[in-house]
Amino acid sequence: MNILDFAANLPDHRQQFKIRHLSTDIIFITVAAVICGAEDWEDIEDFGHCKEKFFRNYLQLPNGIPSHDTFNRFFANLDPDAMETQFRIWVKDLCSERTELVAIDGKTLRGAKRAGKSLFHMVSAFCHANGLSLAQVKTAEKSNEITAIPELLKVLELEECIVSIDAMGCQQEIAKAIVDKKANFILAVKNNQKELFQGIEETFRFEKKQDSSCAKDLDFGHGRIENRTCCVSSNLEYIDTNKWPNVVSLIKVVSERYDKTNQRQEETAIRYYISSLTTENKRFNSLIRAHWAIENNLHWMLDVTMGEDASRKRAKNSPRNFSVIAKTVLTMVKKYKPLKGGTSIKRKRKMGGWSDEHLIAMMGMEPC
Repeated sequence: MNILDFAANLPDHRQQFKIRHLSTDIIFITVAAVICGAEDWEDIEDFGHCKEKFFRNYLQLPNGIPSHDTFNRFFANLDPDAMETQFRIWVKDLCSERTELVAIDGKTLRGAKRAGKSLFHMVSAFCHANGLSLAQVKTAEKSNEITAIPELLKVLELEECIVSIDAMGCQQEIAKAIVDKKANFILAVKNNQKELFQGIEETFRFEKKQDSSCAKDLDFGHGRIENRTCCVSSNLEYIDTNKWPNVVSLIKVVSERYDKTNQRQEETAIRYYISSLTTENKRFNSLIRAHWAIENNLHWMLDVTMGEDASRKRAKNSPRNFSVIAKTVLTMVKKYKPLKGGTSIKRKRKMGGWSDEHLIAMMGMEPC
């Protein structure tokens, strides 16, 4: 599916007699402009005028390049549920690697504010194997992640996958919903589930296994050395298994971070998890670490590379729809392999701006 297929499958919400610019033209130009670094509606209009000759190879443009106000109105009124549904279909078509770990986490669009309050908080599902965002749902407040996560789970195909969620998603109903999808879960546990948290603490306090039986992992990066020790217990004596019937493993991860410059210990953190999965310590250590790829490979890239947090879009549905556009672009750029070896997202976006051949290849189109 190329970007024109993606756009053509979206319903046009506008009154027919008022339409001067085709929806496929608007979406195609927007995606191409964002690939090449456009961050607002004025940028997209300017990019359209600069590349009008190029666009006419693929688009009808019956009334030329739309104005920035047209782009703004179109995305402000476009049904975001339809946009997200089409995104999920498109990503499913792209995914080729087996999807084992699916990480779920929320992100606030900090630039979309009114009266100092953020208007949009998106909860996303991220496929670790593909490095792609699979789906997202909107919630008005971070606390509403508890209700948003089940809605997200409904639209995902999760059979035989492992779903990892931070402590906000450690809820009995969410654990059951994951198991009902024929998947396994790894859920972080904090004091929002006080009884469960204390039960896991008690388990590891009296656990007779020696520390040498736990999996250890040493990681270097970001100016630090991190030593992670992962211990797993199947002892559920201190856990209410009536409330948590699908839990079979309790996990303790001790993280010790050292400053590489002066070789001193900087901080030690202990984190607890529950899981419906039975596996060895080493694999749990790897899966739990992989969960945070959603922060580094999705949220960080959306903020730093795509400028999402700096965006001031707030009109109606435009922040939510533009968030889908940003994820669409990030997916396109990640999947594009122009050179042998690794090529950064920043570098590939520049290549798209400099070369029509690279840009059209990223968008999944055939050259004219």
